[in-house]
Amino acid sequence: MTAPHGDASSVHGHRAAAKRTLAAVVITVSDTRTLETDTGGALVAELLEGAGHRVLERRLVPDEADAIRTAVGAAVARDDVQVVLLTGGTGIAARDVTPEALEPLLDRVVPGFGELFRALSYQEIGSAAILSRALAGTARGRVVAALPGSRAAIRLALEKLLLPELPHLAAEATKRA
Repeated sequence: MTAPHGDASSVHGHRAAAKRTLAAVVITVSDTRTLETDTGGALVAELLEGAGHRVLERRLVPDEADAIRTAVGAAVARDDVQVVLLTGGTGIAARDVTPEALEPLLDRVVPGFGELFRALSYQEIGSAAILSRALAGTARGRVVAALPGSRAAIRLALEKLLLPELPHLAAEATKRA
C-alpha cells in the first residue's frame, strides 16, 4: 500500500532534486524595534545562513497592513529571491495584522505549516499555542511565511519545519501547471 501522497522515496527524490542554496528576504514587523534591536529577524537570518542560504535583505516595517503588503510585494517581485520570511505581528492583539496583510498576496496557502507549528508549539508552551496565527504559502513562485516574533518560536518554526523543507517548497512553488 502506498502513502496518500506517493511513497516516501518520491518525497526524498523531490528533496534531492531541489535547489540547495536559496536567496531570502527577512522582514520584521514591529513598531518598537530597530535593526540593531531586532533579535528575532537576526535569528531568522542566522539560521538561514547556517543552513547554507543567502539573506539578501533584512528590513523592518511597522505593524500596518499597507506597509507589510508593500514590503512583501517588493520582495516577491525580485527575480533573485526564492523565500520571504516575516517575523512578528502574528498574535491576536489589535496591532497584529501580518496574517491579514499577507493572505491576499498568497497564490496558495500551505495550511500544514500553521497546523504543525501550533502542534509543536503546544508541546513547548501548552495551550498558549492557540494564540499564534503563523502561516505560510506561495506568492509569485516564492515561498512566504509569517512567524511569531518570539525567538523560541522562530527557532522552532525554522529548525523543525521550514529549513528541512525550504528547497523542496521553493522547487514546488515554481512549478507551472
